[in-house]
Amino acid sequence: MSVKIRLARKGRKKQAFYHIVVADSRSPRDGRFIEKIGVYNPITDPATIDINFEKALGWLQNGAQPTETCKAILSYKGVLMKKHLLDGVKKGAFDEAEADRRFNEWLKGKEDKIEAKKSGLEKKSEETRKQRLEAEKAIKETRAAEYAKKIAAQAAEAEAAAKAAAAEAAGTPETAEVAEAPADEVKEETAEESEKTVE
Repeated sequence: MSVKIRLARKGRKKQAFYHIVVADSRSPRDGRFIEKIGVYNPITDPATIDINFEKALGWLQNGAQPTETCKAILSYKGVLMKKHLLDGVKKGAFDEAEADRRFNEWLKGKEDKIEAKKSGLEKKSEETRKQRLEAEKAIKETRAAEYAKKIAAQAAEAEAAAKAAAAEAAGTPETAEVAEAPADEVKEETAEESEKTVE
């Protein structure tokens, strides 16, 4: 019987996450397994990996074969590196203290890379948020300017209409008075001429 370290799919449609399990290679993907050793969630950025380091290392040393994806996950978490160093200790290449020192050094470098990636993602999201706010502010200012122009145009039209109405209302009696004035003057002149004639 060959033992595999592989993923078992969980979660709903388009929201998948995985259990990292040790199972018989003949079992179905989501079927029976020997032991669950971790969880993998690829939806988050960076991906969330929670694994029992000692159990994973023990199964690898006992001959369990990881699938390609699980191999990448175990490499990312340093399980394969630890196994490699322990194999070096068994062969007498270096002692266990040197293996621990190398592993801790590798782990520190890996953690620094992860932190740099997280901070880069945070910085990028912050910049994106600022750009969106600036774009929204520019749109808001443009709309406010357009609205102010529209209100000013409406006010000017209303004022012009009011002036026209006032002029029309005030202009009709004035015209009548102007028209009446010459008639009165003509009457007065005619009366004066008739008086002169009579004299």
